[in-house]
Amino acid sequence: MRTTALRNAVLCIVIASAALAQQAPSFTVTGSVKQPLTLTAADLAAMPRAKAVTDNNGIQTTYEGVWLSDILKKAGVPLGPGMRGAALAGYIMASASDGYQVVFSLGELDPDMTSGQYLLADTANGKALFGENGAFRLVIPTDKRGARSVRLLTKIEVVQLKK
Repeated sequence: MRTTALRNAVLCIVIASAALAQQAPSFTVTGSVKQPLTLTAADLAAMPRAKAVTDNNGIQTTYEGVWLSDILKKAGVPLGPGMRGAALAGYIMASASDGYQVVFSLGELDPDMTSGQYLLADTANGKALFGENGAFRLVIPTDKRGARSVRLLTKIEVVQLKK
């Protein structure tokens, strides 16, 4: 009787582990947002797509994904022509699964305020991101170095300093 119960328990653990391993990678948008989001590559594929090309030591990479500003708007972050005053007193923190974090002001993410667009990429050179790069990468195509580009992206937290 105990052997059967133990075997059933082990079987349940194996099935649960396999189900978790098959879940699609995702990232979250949390914090001072009207609509917290958990997005997968399939969710990004359903949004308007964009491309950005980076050059790292003479090696060009074409990333494809969704503009970060579109994702923030989907979460209810007030970007656009009306953004001023207290709305500018905020930032996002992009976090990776390896602990790497980068901060951006909300003003620098607003395409109505700056010509720089930041891409939340899920493909590079036509292939899905995976492995040591993770499934998602925040790409800053106008940066001269890639230090603010966040690979292994798992979370975008919006912080509003004043309300």
